[in-house]
Amino acid sequence: MAVTAAGRSAWARWWPAGLAWALWVLALLGVATIPWFDHLLRQAGRSELTQLHAITLPSVVAALIAVTVGAVLAGRRPRHPVGWLLLVLGLAVTASGVVDGYARYGLLARPGALPAARWLAVFSPATLYLGFVCVGLVLLLTPSGSLPSPRWRWWARLAVAGPVVFLLALAVGPGLVIAPYDPVIDQVTSRALAGAVAVAIAVSVAIAVGGLVVGVWSLVVRYRRARGMEREQLRWVAFAAALTVPPAAILLIGVVVGTTGAVLVVLAAGVCMALLPLAIGAAILRYRLYDLDRIISRTLAYGLLTILLGGAYAVVALGLGQLLGQDSSLAVAGATLAVAALFQPARRRIQALVDRRFNRRRHDAARTIAAFSSRLRQQVDLDTLTAELLAVLDQTMQPTSVSLWLRPSVAPPSARQPTPASWTLRTTL
Repeated sequence: MAVTAAGRSAWARWWPAGLAWALWVLALLGVATIPWFDHLLRQAGRSELTQLHAITLPSVVAALIAVTVGAVLAGRRPRHPVGWLLLVLGLAVTASGVVDGYARYGLLARPGALPAARWLAVFSPATLYLGFVCVGLVLLLTPSGSLPSPRWRWWARLAVAGPVVFLLALAVGPGLVIAPYDPVIDQVTSRALAGAVAVAIAVSVAIAVGGLVVGVWSLVVRYRRARGMEREQLRWVAFAAALTVPPAAILLIGVVVGTTGAVLVVLAAGVCMALLPLAIGAAILRYRLYDLDRIISRTLAYGLLTILLGGAYAVVALGLGQLLGQDSSLAVAGATLAVAALFQPARRRIQALVDRRFNRRRHDAARTIAAFSSRLRQQVDLDTLTAELLAVLDQTMQPTSVSLWLRPSVAPPSARQPTPASWTLRTTL
């Protein structure tokens, strides 16, 4: 019986991780089939139907990041729903590419060559729709894995019901046909149900877009109530969500409305969607939570440094090109050496400027600690050092309470000199 109980305990501990990584492998296999379908389309002479190019590549990378972070979270914390939702998100984006490639080859390039190609073309919008619903649920359940309060249950149920209504509408309608299938698939199968199908799709899309808005609002509500560790977790998620939600919502609206010229929106959405799983994984696993200010300041500093050095390179190269000739290699070499010489001084000055303007608390704390270290080498009076240590802690860490206990020096019987006093410091943040 003991062996059986131990075996069941080991199985209960390892099967969620095995399932998570099995789904991760499935996603990788799905990504691998997309270039295979592109190869078949090129052989059929329909290279314009291929999917992998500079526009869709960021979405594929974002899907791989989502399933990887989801597998790590689901393996380490299987009861946390966000890991499984990230797995579903990555699988949905991957399945969208696989279904689209299958339908393009079996319906457009080689009509009748693959079974059920028409039905997959009809249901292809459902995969991306499921991905957007997962994003809203991830924002709603991060970082604790539960709703902000029981009052949010009605919206969670509505968000789960949205994909069901969307699938039923596509099965009856289809009502929503995206390019390039619109020439070969009718928008509505049954004219009598055209109005009901249109209303169901509109409501489902409104739920998906509303899920993104509600998810962001739930983060705001959580942040107002959060303290300590949870507040630091939410800062990471809020930072990524601020970059992710707007282009994702615009992309969803553009796809549904059928607008053209959404190339830049798709590219921006793919890049931003890669940030959200990384931030959520760091927040839930509590990895380097307190480095967000440092990351933001470094991003601003290196962005400004890139602009400054790029401008300096262009000015020097153009100036030397006018003096030495446009084809002279000395102009390029001189501009490169000038930029290399300016890199370190410019980086230090720009970083100091960014820290003073946008990361003032860390900048002041660093200066306070440096001044105390210099004072510590010169001061020998214990009472003065104690007061200064407490003042430095109050300025840098801002605890709610701080206490310092000094053990009195005791002269051992076999020694003439007393032992130094030991310090015990206790702070409450």
